[in-house]
Amino acid sequence: MSRIEDYALLGDLETAALVGRDGSIDWLCLPHFDSPSCFAALLGTVENGRWLLAPAAGGECTSRRYLPGTLVLETTWETDEGAVRVLDFMPPRDGVVDIVRIVEGIRGTVEMLGELVLRFDYGHIVPWVRRRQGVLHAVAGPDSIYLTTTAPLEGRKLRTVSEFTVSEGDRVPFVLTWQPSHVDYKPQTDADVSLKRTTSFWSEWSDRCSVKGQYKEEVARSLITLKAMTFEPTGAIVAAPTTSLPESLGGPRNWDYRYCWLRDASLTLQTLIAAGYTDEAKAWRNWLLRAVAGDPADLQIMYSITGKRRLPEIELSWLEGYESSQPVRDGNAAAEQLQLDVWGEVIDGLALTRASLGKHTDTAWDVQSALMKHLEKTWRRKDNGLWEMRGPKRHFVYSKVMAWVAADRMVRAIDDYGFDGPRDRWAELRDEIRDDVLRRGVHPDHGYFVQAYGWDELDASLLLIPRVGFLPYTDPRVVATVEAVQRELAADGFVMRYRPEASNDGLPGTEGVFIACSFWLVTALVGIGRLDEARELFERLLGLRNDVGLLSEEWDPATGRQLGNTPQAFSHLGLVNAAIALREAEAPTTG
Repeated sequence: MSRIEDYALLGDLETAALVGRDGSIDWLCLPHFDSPSCFAALLGTVENGRWLLAPAAGGECTSRRYLPGTLVLETTWETDEGAVRVLDFMPPRDGVVDIVRIVEGIRGTVEMLGELVLRFDYGHIVPWVRRRQGVLHAVAGPDSIYLTTTAPLEGRKLRTVSEFTVSEGDRVPFVLTWQPSHVDYKPQTDADVSLKRTTSFWSEWSDRCSVKGQYKEEVARSLITLKAMTFEPTGAIVAAPTTSLPESLGGPRNWDYRYCWLRDASLTLQTLIAAGYTDEAKAWRNWLLRAVAGDPADLQIMYSITGKRRLPEIELSWLEGYESSQPVRDGNAAAEQLQLDVWGEVIDGLALTRASLGKHTDTAWDVQSALMKHLEKTWRRKDNGLWEMRGPKRHFVYSKVMAWVAADRMVRAIDDYGFDGPRDRWAELRDEIRDDVLRRGVHPDHGYFVQAYGWDELDASLLLIPRVGFLPYTDPRVVATVEAVQRELAADGFVMRYRPEASNDGLPGTEGVFIACSFWLVTALVGIGRLDEARELFERLLGLRNDVGLLSEEWDPATGRQLGNTPQAFSHLGLVNAAIALREAEAPTTG
């Protein structure tokens, strides 16, 4: 089984695939991010579905890269007999769902092997496969897949095998197309035309990036990754395109991340706006408004890519899990948790768009007012916290701070834009929450913020307190918190989100360092004026990316491996924002 960092991402703005260094696509859900998979070897075995295309001699590739400014993957093998490359991509949807793979001979002659193992419903259903007019057709239930190629195809033991040779100058295309099983197939994809269209799309999109400076290329790759995790029809952005990749190998901390977290809203909007992608920011904002519409009491921490609320969590018992990490989950029960910070995240995200996107509509304000009025009644409650702990509820400090953010943004909106609302009442509430946090959320002996009232433990989310404006970076309590997190939550110089063994999070086992939190520390170090430390940490974090610039959720310092679902939006958002913070801090001295 490939390591998590061995996978590269393909995507068409509605779903995504993961392809390993061995040339095997081991994960693909069709037709959407949160649909059941047709390739699930990532969470099981080859028998759960995959699509291999590589030299027959096997082994990992010699090198690979994305074509500059695109999501077109180029994988190269050098063998004793010659050299060959494979171009893998998914064209942005235009009514057709395709994965295109083009084999190109570079030097000599190379024996190639293709092996297509289709297994619908998360590796559970073996389809009926037949040949019609030179096209391979696989069907089961609602799913229908077609494969066209100039290479020979042969059925062997419920697999479709292709054995062929490529010499210098040869080009052998493979086009895999998904359609609903009730729709008649109409061949319409030319691999080379599709390559040009896909390359042009991504190049034009990348050229719109407004972020300049030393880390321009790293930022651009993270932004392309975030774009690839966007569900174009609605504007939603998934936290990751995978489920159940473990936070600890062999452990049970395996979650389904193919949904949209409201918590990501303000960070995502801030990042997209700062990078010049206002169209995507508008689409994300509009998804947000649709998703949260309704009774404010029913606000959830996450929704589906279409805004669906019910995300029941079930276990897929027939999948053995990545490196035997069980259970494998479809759905996420954390959607039912109470996490008070999300009311603040939503209001903060919408506030970010007012000036930059010119969104001052009454409809948006009505939604925010309803959310604020509900939060007035609930901010004193205990909750599960932003990390979705499944242990006892507590008065988490970050949750209270975000309640303050909500009140603060509403007061500012009234002051700056003249909206109607109980300005004085919300201003009093803002002061009350602030006083409560400063009285109960600061360690009495050490002067830093704690994870929860009456609790001595730290939490990396406390690094965000100055970012949201609760206190300035110059405040001694902020400086003490940054230093304490850097010291007490450190693992090989990186940052854990909290200490699982001490925080009683209701789950067995441990986890790696949380990559996004380490980027938060970079930004916090910039804020308190420690630029050398910030840059050193940022450079180390860039070294955690895989060979094509992707980051998962966590990192295991002991084994030097990525952990958790991949690629992780939170990690890439953290990278972009940290790079921007470094650039802005150094701009006066570098010109």
